[in-house]
Amino acid sequence: MADEQAAVNQQQFSVQRIYIKDVSFESPATPGVFKKQWQPKVNVDLNTRSSAIDEEGNFEVVLAITITAKIEEETAFLIEVQQAGIFYIRGFEGDDLRRILGTAAPNVLFPYAREMIDSLCIKGAFPAIMLAPVNFEMVYQQALAQAQNAAKEGSPATH
Repeated sequence: MADEQAAVNQQQFSVQRIYIKDVSFESPATPGVFKKQWQPKVNVDLNTRSSAIDEEGNFEVVLAITITAKIEEETAFLIEVQQAGIFYIRGFEGDDLRRILGTAAPNVLFPYAREMIDSLCIKGAFPAIMLAPVNFEMVYQQALAQAQNAAKEGSPATH
């Protein structure tokens, strides 16, 4: 019991820094798109990636979100945001470490990315897009299942 408690006490997850790695806003159909009725078809693409940045337990996690809004077949706007953070993670290994990098860290980053996307829409003279919360645990489980299925079929996994 004392060994288990010592292991729990050594586990750490903390945010060191949150920053924008990349951001892009394009509105190729302006000003003509403003004359059309605003009923866009919106596509949201979300990805995460992570990497160790040193041997001390610091990891960079990047949450990439791409929003494409189209009216008819014309692109009203395209937003790409890469919200990143440096996280200190200690006392976790293997599957537990991958789970934290794929769920806990993106949960911290998502509100920052969502605010940036909302702000870019408004500054581009479009209505705000308030992204719904994302269940990163479910996204992680789906990616894990896809990777396992791809391994069974002998094909490389895609993210």
